[in-house]
Amino acid sequence: MYAEQHRFAMQLAQLSRGWRAELDRRLADLGLSQARWLVLLHLARFDHSPTQRELAQSVAVEGPTLARLLDGLEAQGLIHRQASLEDRRAKLILLGAPARPLIERIEAISTQVREELFDGIPEEDLRKCQQVHARILANLNKTRAL
Repeated sequence: MYAEQHRFAMQLAQLSRGWRAELDRRLADLGLSQARWLVLLHLARFDHSPTQRELAQSVAVEGPTLARLLDGLEAQGLIHRQASLEDRRAKLILLGAPARPLIERIEAISTQVREELFDGIPEEDLRKCQQVHARILANLNKTRAL
């Protein structure tokens, strides 16, 4: 059992690195680091203007790391920070107009990569894999709570 778990964990890590590397390669001409395009994608998927804290949780990065990323995106005109009316300490993050076409390209390229990588994999296999991943994530969250 240990050998199978070890192989699975190694494949999962390799898959994650490889997938991100392929996305980075295809997105390189956009002039955005992986961290920056990931922040833009997460920001675009909110149905409201999130606070920095909400965005940091969504992207799974620490506040200071996100603040540096946002500084760069703001300098590029891709996002704007706005004081929250409900909480003066909180900053809302808004997408700038130049970010929309970039996000559309990122989404299109991401979709293409995803379609290529899932080619030939039956939906039933994907569902089973998602169940396994969900269980691993639940176990991970239990471990973190200890």
